[in-house]
Amino acid sequence: MPGFFIARPIFAWVVAIFICLGGVLALPFLPVAQYPVIAPPSISISTVYPGASTQNLYFSVTRLIEEELNGTAKVLNYESTSDTTGEVEIIVNFQPGTDIALAAVDVQNRIKRIEPRLPEAVREQGILIVEASSAILQFVTLTSSDGSLDEVGLGDVATRNVLPELRRLPGVGRARLFSTERAMRVWLDPDKMLGFNLTARDVEAAIEAQNAQVASGLLGLQPSPATQRTQNMVLVKGQLESPEDFGAIVLRANPDGSTVRLRDVARLEVGGLSYAFSTRLNGKPAAAIAVQLAPTGNALATGEAVKAKMEQLARFFPPGVKYEVSYDVTPVITASVKKVLLTLAEAVVLVFVVMYLFLQNFRYTLIPTIVVPIALLGTCVLLLLMGFSINVLTMFGMVLAIGILVDDAIVVVENVERIMAEEGLSPREATEKAMGQITGAVIGITL
Repeated sequence: MPGFFIARPIFAWVVAIFICLGGVLALPFLPVAQYPVIAPPSISISTVYPGASTQNLYFSVTRLIEEELNGTAKVLNYESTSDTTGEVEIIVNFQPGTDIALAAVDVQNRIKRIEPRLPEAVREQGILIVEASSAILQFVTLTSSDGSLDEVGLGDVATRNVLPELRRLPGVGRARLFSTERAMRVWLDPDKMLGFNLTARDVEAAIEAQNAQVASGLLGLQPSPATQRTQNMVLVKGQLESPEDFGAIVLRANPDGSTVRLRDVARLEVGGLSYAFSTRLNGKPAAAIAVQLAPTGNALATGEAVKAKMEQLARFFPPGVKYEVSYDVTPVITASVKKVLLTLAEAVVLVFVVMYLFLQNFRYTLIPTIVVPIALLGTCVLLLLMGFSINVLTMFGMVLAIGILVDDAIVVVENVERIMAEEGLSPREATEKAMGQITGAVIGITL
């Protein structure tokens, strides 16, 4: 192999140029992270069963999903968490190298099989299946500078205006709201309900029946008489909009004409959908959004995209609402990569200085200095093809590789120079003879 390239120097230069071009093209597509992905690929399955105890949650929801997951291909293990707020999360870990997108489809298909066996409340809430890193990339926090919005109001702004936009960004695997949005709250009075002989299920059924969106149709739709000149849409107000509208819901109509309405047994208000979280920033009410990175996402690019999107959305926030990225790991990643890059540059400079100091020949020193960037750019191509990222460990590997590369180059250049000085051969002849002597040694050094 050395003789092949020695006899064809132009071809060797063409190969080197193509390696450099491949590295330059690969660099923009390489993800940047602090550390490589060591943990096996995983999928998160989460849902909510409002009002259920942890025991009921396990036997009616978690256990059914776990039993169905047992037949999923390439599943390594899974772990589940159920809490007193009725939330359940199952983390499914797969064997390394598993295509996580196909695995997510397989998991979703299996959960579809058991959906009819799940409680109705769980089916209404829905089951969320996402592929995301468990590490949090950023916390985006909304606050009200003038105090015009409380935590529920800020959570409502985040839910309607911020969450959908962040979830659409490339590289974002999951965006979770650690707050709540606005919702109609019905606070039942147990004593009054007992007096009227009503149950929570009676109230729920009445609300479902009397708060409905009705498709009422059209008047004058074809086929119609020739005298029919117009068509009109019939609008029926079936969806209730205010606490007063909900308060007028009839729970019971008595034979004497009297009625029991929802306002008679409950207090109604527009409050929070859930009170499981309470978020504060510097002691003030806030709404926080946790941004988690996708398994193949670029941490630095995703972090910058989130900041740019928030800067764009901030122009449309209600008066007094401002945002802040209160937690961000990207500066640490940037500092780590910059430090390794600085070490890389220092290594290249030291190589040049040391070789010039000992060889006392600028041409001999230039050869290994040219080889270093070619080898590094070729490494970038291999990193992309093998699915690796630019992180502190791969960069540290490059620093070590430079030492090995320069060591090989010094052995080759020194041996060629010795043969030229002792035997008076031309550079090409000396190189051919030198490589015949030290090819095995160079391979041994590298190994």
